[in-house]
Amino acid sequence: MRILILGGGLLGRLLAEALRGEFEVTIIEKDELRAQTLMEGGLNVIQGDFSYTATLLKAGIDKVDLLVITTTDLETIKKTVYVIRSNNKDVPIVTILPNGITREEFKEELKKSFEAELSIDYSITPIEALKESLLNVILKIGEKKNLNLLLRKLRELKESSDTLGIVMHDNPDPDSIASAMALSLIAQTLGFKTKIFHGGDITHHENRAFVNLLGIELTKVSRGSYEIKRMPFLALVDCQPNGNLTILEESDMEKIKIVIDHHQILQHLSDLLPDDAFIDIRSEVNSASSILTEYLRGMNYSLSPALATALFYGIYVDTKKFSKLSPVDLKAIEFLAGKVDYEILDKIEHPDISTETAEILAKAILNRRMYKNVVISNVGFIKNRDALAEAADFLLRLEGITTVLVFGIVDDYIEMSARTRDVRVNIGKVMKDAFGEIGSGGGHARAGGARIPLGLFKLAKDKNSLLKLAEEAITEKFLEALNIKES
Repeated sequence: MRILILGGGLLGRLLAEALRGEFEVTIIEKDELRAQTLMEGGLNVIQGDFSYTATLLKAGIDKVDLLVITTTDLETIKKTVYVIRSNNKDVPIVTILPNGITREEFKEELKKSFEAELSIDYSITPIEALKESLLNVILKIGEKKNLNLLLRKLRELKESSDTLGIVMHDNPDPDSIASAMALSLIAQTLGFKTKIFHGGDITHHENRAFVNLLGIELTKVSRGSYEIKRMPFLALVDCQPNGNLTILEESDMEKIKIVIDHHQILQHLSDLLPDDAFIDIRSEVNSASSILTEYLRGMNYSLSPALATALFYGIYVDTKKFSKLSPVDLKAIEFLAGKVDYEILDKIEHPDISTETAEILAKAILNRRMYKNVVISNVGFIKNRDALAEAADFLLRLEGITTVLVFGIVDDYIEMSARTRDVRVNIGKVMKDAFGEIGSGGGHARAGGARIPLGLFKLAKDKNSLLKLAEEAITEKFLEALNIKES
């Protein structure tokens, strides 16, 4: 691209030097001594008055792709624009306008002075440029606030021990796994040895492919595990106590020093955690991976393709394929996009489906019960908890259905997954209202989940009775929370 810069003062010189090598740049400078100095600096310069036709023609105004006016004198700018448009009606013009004058007002000034419809394409006022620069600096400082607090906490912990356990919820999804992976690497830059823990099985076929293809090391433990007990400090990512987290005992809570999450704050969190814990919970952000990406961006961390792919996919899944994005999510995607291994990403997103998952999907379809535009389906005793979410996603695609609840019994818990596309329904709140008091429930506006200990349901004499009791109780509470009468 050929660029003509009008004015070789400080601004013109700085622009020319910044653009040199990438574009073909020519400066027009009236002052002979200054023009000579610019030429000695290796810049392409034409000495002359840029508000004169002869000078612009000498500079090849008919062949340039962009023209930049660097003077701040309004009368000179007006005259120059008139001369430019007399010789080239189409070349884009960028100019500085004095403070307080808009581009439309400048256009009116041109019309009054020259009785012609003249225009510029882009304009900048010094005060607006200064404001934008200050805003960018302030926003960057704001973005780094939580990062700086996290790094300060890690350095403080490092004075006592160099070992950190990172805990995810029991059945970690890509967002949880990617976030743990990112926090692990951040801690390692400060000299920590880290280990990532979860309590349940990773059964979703996409999640298994995610872990295997990216080579992520995770450790499955049970409640009261020695592996957890030996950790001096714990960090929770994408989860909180009282949520889908069963591996921690009450005595482990005092070791939790870091909590990073994007879900709403669960009840009595401040009573469960030490007073000095670092907590970054942002319910307005749609994935924990976005928060961790913000940290890495603030550190100028050089991401590997595996880490970038993990975080990108974590955001993709938790934002429902980028359909719901906050400013933090958008910035994270922009930062990660050029670093992702899209071949691996495709393999993660399209793995083979397991026989067990296919069977659960079939049960969800066969056992579905309709309540107006709501479907509730009981898939019975299962091992693959993640298949509940897949079944809920599938049932939501049925014609006329706006809200879905799929549940099954996994070990000693009733596990539930819910989905909605009804804009009047916040399904996360519905799950919390329906099941929060007898177990745990929550989520987002469009997706939610719940878990209830079997408790008294275990007293049922046989499995069929147990399933029937569970279905009756869950259906009643779910429909009540939706304000729908069972017919």
